[in-house]
Amino acid sequence: MVDLCECTTREEMIELLAARAKNAEADEWVLAHGARPDGWSDPSWPTRQELDLACDDRAVVAWCFDYHKMVASSAALSKARITGESMFDSGRVELDADGTPTGVLIEHAALAMWSAVPEPKNSKRIELVRDACLHLEAMGYVEMHELKTQPWVGRVLSDLYSAGEIKIKSVLFPLMKNLRETLAGSNDWNTDAVTLGGGKIFVDGTFNSRTAWMLKPFADGHKDFLCGTPMMKIGQIDRMLEICKAHNLPLAAHAIGDGAVRAVLDSIERTDCAHTGCRIEHAELIDETDVHRFTELGAIASLQPCHLLPDIEALMRAVPDRLDRVFPIRELIESGMEPGVDLIFGSDVPIVRANPEDSIQAAVHRRRIGMDESQAINFDQRISEEQAWACFGL
Repeated sequence: MVDLCECTTREEMIELLAARAKNAEADEWVLAHGARPDGWSDPSWPTRQELDLACDDRAVVAWCFDYHKMVASSAALSKARITGESMFDSGRVELDADGTPTGVLIEHAALAMWSAVPEPKNSKRIELVRDACLHLEAMGYVEMHELKTQPWVGRVLSDLYSAGEIKIKSVLFPLMKNLRETLAGSNDWNTDAVTLGGGKIFVDGTFNSRTAWMLKPFADGHKDFLCGTPMMKIGQIDRMLEICKAHNLPLAAHAIGDGAVRAVLDSIERTDCAHTGCRIEHAELIDETDVHRFTELGAIASLQPCHLLPDIEALMRAVPDRLDRVFPIRELIESGMEPGVDLIFGSDVPIVRANPEDSIQAAVHRRRIGMDESQAINFDQRISEEQAWACFGL
């Protein structure tokens, strides 16, 4: 995939995609990731027409770095059968004034597009998994928690570990829609090296896509989704918790906005799933009244402070009045959470790079390297470097 993370303008993004298309084989899709328009002076995406022109009418799909928003060319939209009339629960197709798709797809519309992209062959998938594991090992990781595990991954990881090709251990969390299938095959690979950790749900979206579920409206949100986009109803969260509990497994819930965080905490309390190992992933914004509830309910706060670094511009535009609630890590520790036990850090690769130093930088300094302290986000919530590494289990 073309890496767009260094692009600073839409023109640079288009230029990289065009270069890839020029060297692509016949009928090959042009795939890309890492775009971060919120960091550009003009945060607008290329249009499908611009992609068509630059890439010779190829099928092009380019993800936002957060994997909750993308832009697609006309050929890609056609292959996925996405039109201006296409409707998606918890997702949408952005339209021009004349009602035709701009090419920008959000949440479930983006996932529908991605499902139309051809899968790599099995041998290639194994190679990609091996390379990913070796990449993590080279940075010192000894264990990874895979939070969107497809049913075939456990067997592949187990075989690679048994063959001595990888050393990293794995804890796997399949999406709840895949939990039954994953459980059925887990006897073949569920060992000390590769473990089934629980189920996974997505309760909301992200800040960059303005789809995080918020208690208060975004300053610059979509007029029809002022408080973001809940990806699940309350009853659905309850049901997923109950299913996991029946299998003696915890649930891991993607919840970025303070509304999503509260919804998950409420469901844990309502379904009597307190102290069962349930995890709230990301928790980028936490309302002050909910901080203490993590400890009271035994919920694990699985944070990725590294998100702060690419999200600075998005946060300042989207929640300028709520910056004091961004990653309140110090408050979590002061409420009784223990780094490395129920307060843990992760990388969230491939959304951002896997280097743990990024989370250390964000947690300790609350800003990117080279930025002045005045540009830090919620500087009062900084923690020590020792505490930050402890959240990685060190």
